This record gives sequence, C-alpha cells and structure tokens, in this order.
Amino acid sequence: MAQKKQWRDMSAGQRAAVVVVGAGQVALAAAAFRDLAKRPSEQVNGPKLAWGLALLVNWVGPLAYFAKGRLPA
Repeated sequence: MAQKKQWRDMSAGQRAAVVVVGAGQVALAAAAFRDLAKRPSEQVNGPKLAWGLALLVNWVGPLAYFAKGRLPA
C-alpha cells in the first residue's frame, strides 16, 4: 500500500498548487456564503439553512448553490 504524501515530501510546485487550489476553494465558499446571507429568502431555491449546510461540502456545495440555488432577481 502506498503511503500518503506528506507536505514535506512535496516539491515547491506541488505545494504552490495545493495552496492555490485551497485558496480558490475558500474564496468560492466565502462568496457563496456572502451571497446566501445577503439574498432574500424569496430569491433562494429552497431553505437557506439547507443551502448553508450544503456550502460546507468542498467544491460541490458552492458550485451547486451558484448553479441551482439562486432564483433570478
């Protein structure tokens, strides 16, 4: 069984990629949370609480919210 790669075992390029992807994920989630908080309930497709919990699921939650969770203004 292969061992999981540790941070210290990664090259500088791999570390940079992990940081960039992680920052992108955090920025996407923050944008989705901010939009959900400011958007009236009437403009959200479903309960806001459910979407708030869905946003905690890595990339899938925020992308699903932006694709299907918001109703047109």
